[in-house]
Amino acid sequence: MNNEDVVIVGAGVVGLTTAAALSRAGRRVLLLDPLGPGEGTSYGNAGHFATEQVFPLADPALLPRLPGMLLDPLGPFRIRLGYLLRALPWFGRFLLNMRAGARARNTEALRRLNEAALAQWGALLGEWGLESHLVREGSLLVFERTDEAKVQRILAQYLSQGVAARYLDRAALRALEPALSEAVQRGIWFTDTGHTPDPYALSLGIWQRLREQGARHRAVSVAAIEPGGTVVLEGGERLVAREVILCAGAHSKVLAAGVGHRLPLDTERGYHLMLPGHSGLTRPVSSYERSFIITPMAGGTRLAGTVEFAGLAAPMDPRRADILLTHGQALLPGLEGKGAERWMGYRPSLPDSLPVMGAAAPGVWFNFGHQHLGLTQAAVSGAWLADAVLQGQSAPLAPFSPRRFTGP
Repeated sequence: MNNEDVVIVGAGVVGLTTAAALSRAGRRVLLLDPLGPGEGTSYGNAGHFATEQVFPLADPALLPRLPGMLLDPLGPFRIRLGYLLRALPWFGRFLLNMRAGARARNTEALRRLNEAALAQWGALLGEWGLESHLVREGSLLVFERTDEAKVQRILAQYLSQGVAARYLDRAALRALEPALSEAVQRGIWFTDTGHTPDPYALSLGIWQRLREQGARHRAVSVAAIEPGGTVVLEGGERLVAREVILCAGAHSKVLAAGVGHRLPLDTERGYHLMLPGHSGLTRPVSSYERSFIITPMAGGTRLAGTVEFAGLAAPMDPRRADILLTHGQALLPGLEGKGAERWMGYRPSLPDSLPVMGAAAPGVWFNFGHQHLGLTQAAVSGAWLADAVLQGQSAPLAPFSPRRFTGP
């Protein structure tokens, strides 16, 4: 039996930023993950600091589109037939979160988290000399077939939540991003968002600074977490810590149940196609109609998106990665698919689109479930969680409490 200060289960970007906030305050951190730091889902995200995404996914406007999306095996949203029964309880809660009151509360919580996100990233990266990992050129949401009146209504929704955004007509879009296809008719420029040229390099940069401050990583799997700050490793070894923080993303559900929290956590499997050629873009571009994103990266061009419910065990469907090239070439006609790398990751998703953060049991804390916004919210989540651990300042975490599902 070992005595540790802080044990963080999960070495993805959320675990790393949580470790950073605590290490900067003088705490000794041990990260547990069978993979190396940043090698899981954080490796292949879209690289977009998507602070504009303040609206929960549980949107009533989605309902008329669902049947067609579900029937298309290569569409932006899919539930594998064999997983449908397991997913039904999650979708029941998802539908309940479309109600006006729930949607308003969840939007407010997301907005507050996202508003603080880039400032926290800037503080962390600036202190550790990693500023080059954050490029602040904004991002674009582009439209091929949607009429101007609807685009203006969408823009007004963002502006109503304090999101910095501008309408761009076809000529203005072309002036900003000349590589875009003539088929793109209009767009919204989110001027205060950003991206990272290499999400994995970002994680490795943070990990290097953590190592310099004495943090450690063990490539082990965790079998259980127990109240009081005990971690049981596969094989039976037990670690006792002052604080245990669960940051294992989509793999957190079983471990959370071990400390009394049966959470409606599921995984939205997301795909990317990494192209070695550069796109000519200077900022991320998302397609409204096609529901995917193109991000310029140091190693080429990343096409990412789609949602697939199939759990943690099913093999990837390579067609869902390959279809991204078809969409990408519609927006960027010169895009080449030769040498593309397929990848799939696991987004940890709760039906209200909010993460789970806060105290879970004596000596045990949660910080996971960030859905599509793990990279975006990692630094602020880590900072707020660390404040609660260090000073008991838990008020900002109230909307994200695990007890919103399990009761007091």
